[in-house]
Amino acid sequence: MSAYGPFDSWPSFSDWVATRAQLEDPCSYAVLDRSGGAIGIATLMEIRPAMRVIEIGHIVYAPELQRTPLATEAQFLLARYVFEVLGYRRYEWKCNALNAPSRRAAERLGFTFEGILRQHMVAKGRNRDTAYYSMLDGEWPSRKRAFEKWLEPANFDADGHQKKRLSDFMEGSGR
Repeated sequence: MSAYGPFDSWPSFSDWVATRAQLEDPCSYAVLDRSGGAIGIATLMEIRPAMRVIEIGHIVYAPELQRTPLATEAQFLLARYVFEVLGYRRYEWKCNALNAPSRRAAERLGFTFEGILRQHMVAKGRNRDTAYYSMLDGEWPSRKRAFEKWLEPANFDADGHQKKRLSDFMEGSGR
């Protein structure tokens, strides 16, 4: 895996996106706002069809997408695609063990922490320990119900703020 970002300019980011669009693995998806504007990227990668294992990664969200219901819905839609359309049995989330926001996101989204691979890789010239998370096909039905309950309009007030956290719904889903 080659390191990327942070990007020092719009052209350098745009060039990076153009190279990503040509790849089959990783396979990048744009996250669009209601007007059709691209405000994020999420990628299915490390695709191993024979083992029915796939990883979510290279998640890049614009500030206006971060920590929003749309960001959560994008993750839900990718998980549903992985399990229900592609028929995979294992969905992985890996991140730098020092990346606390990514680790919190994985747990919030229903992934289970499996452990840390020490000195798993060299990234940006440094040893990187990698935190491993997964969601399994047998867990998906309860995770799916939690996402659907969280995404219901009744869970949001008139200003669009959640009434209950996704983790509240995940607690009853076998986590």
